[in-house]
Amino acid sequence: MLTLPNLLTLSRIVTVPVLVWLLWWPEWTTGYALAFGVYSLMGITDYFDGYLARAQGAVSKLGIFLDPIADKIMVAAVILVLTAKGVLTGPYVGELHVIAGLIILLREIAVSGLREFLGGIQVSVPVSKLAKWKTTFQILCLGALILGRAMPWWLVDVGGYVVNLPHTVGLTTLWAAAALTMITGWDYLRVGLKHMD
Repeated sequence: MLTLPNLLTLSRIVTVPVLVWLLWWPEWTTGYALAFGVYSLMGITDYFDGYLARAQGAVSKLGIFLDPIADKIMVAAVILVLTAKGVLTGPYVGELHVIAGLIILLREIAVSGLREFLGGIQVSVPVSKLAKWKTTFQILCLGALILGRAMPWWLVDVGGYVVNLPHTVGLTTLWAAAALTMITGWDYLRVGLKHMD
């Protein structure tokens, strides 16, 4: 049961407390640089656990169960810590960037509940390509936000605002991820509604 792909998935889950600890001090640039490294490794394992499971013919029920949970724990933990530490703020809309993070979290909770309901009535909902893009955008945007704190000197002028480039890219792609989150969430809900009386 504990195949290499499953161990990679589990490694993402057990590494979350380390990542949270490193993100706890937003002014500690070295901590954020280390956090970016840890986060990048977690993202790489997210790719390789699925790739190896398919390549080795080792797709298991445990892996199918754990992989989306590991993704959600990682994304939710980073969004919550970055929000708590005031990192999800930026030009033009200030703290309203938190709403994009909230959209992502609410969708993940709703879809998890919907999947549990559908599983109870033996209905499987496969992950769509758009949902995979949603996950990719989430991972990229949060990585960029972490990198922005690790490299506070990376500044550019955007429309009269001097902004940190990775941070601004992170906030922009956070909204793109939130938009994809709503679209894919609606797709899942539409399937679920067909099976509700």
